[in-house]
Amino acid sequence: MGALIWIVIALALAGLELLAGELTFLMLGGGALAAAGTSMVSDSLPVQAVVFAVVSIALLGLVKPIAKKRMLQAPALDTSPRAALGQRAEVLELVDATSGQIRFDGGIWSARSLHEDERFTVGESVQVVDIDGTTAVVWKGI
Repeated sequence: MGALIWIVIALALAGLELLAGELTFLMLGGGALAAAGTSMVSDSLPVQAVVFAVVSIALLGLVKPIAKKRMLQAPALDTSPRAALGQRAEVLELVDATSGQIRFDGGIWSARSLHEDERFTVGESVQVVDIDGTTAVVWKGI
């Protein structure tokens, strides 16, 4: 019966973690699972409570900082369209305020100029300053 109570506590803590998202409740849930395992070996509530406390503190002190650091790391390779910002591109088809085509990073993109009065001719080099849906917004840059 004691193991079932600890498992319910662990599930409740995991549910709270879904709301909080900072890993604290998840670490406490790990301690509750350890106490559930202990309850299968020992019926002593003080022993289960000590196991819960020791495992929870160990998880909070050792595992949580490593997990948080890993969660906050930037991806090694950014493949999102935002990764294109600042890249140089070659104009393939006249680029004006409404249409055009450019080539950069091995692909061909629809493009438009940043300012309405700017036009870029075939062969010019431009810089990607924004991504608007599937269209790269470009300007002459440096």
